[in-house]
Parts: sequence; C-alpha cells; structure tokens
Amino acid sequence: MIVRQNLGELLNEVRYRGDSVLVTKGGKPVAALIDIELFEKISVMRAAFDRMVSGLSSAFQDADEQAVMEDIAKAVKAARKR
Repeated sequence: MIVRQNLGELLNEVRYRGDSVLVTKGGKPVAALIDIELFEKISVMRAAFDRMVSGLSSAFQDADEQAVMEDIAKAVKAARKR
C-alpha cells in the first residue's frame, strides 16, 4: 500500500484497530506508524534507559574495562540461573 495515497486509512487502522504499519522505501523498512499510547510507553522506556546508561557511564568512568566486563559476565550468569 502506498503511504502517500492512503495515509488517512493507515492512520485509522493504527488509531481505531490498534494496528501497526511498517513503512518501507525501496523494500527496506524506514519507519513505523504506531498507536500513540505505545509511542508514549516507548518514549518513557527510552528516557529511563538513557538515564540508566548515563548513570552507569558515570559510575564506571574510571573503572578497568576488563574488570567491568568480568562483572557484567558474572551478573548475566547469575541472572540466567534465576
């Protein structure tokens, strides 16, 4: 379906039916039309992730890279055991 010619219909599918629409260009995915509620949830999660990454970067800025990687491997192993 061509987005330019069917945008109104696609927006209705997203809004009223809760569908998501993948937009492609030249056969490759370039964007998606999603429900506003899902977009807002993703935005909140992305902000939380960015804060977490910033905090971890600050906490480990002076740490030895190899030691950090070993700590991460241990944490992953422990999490997988649970």
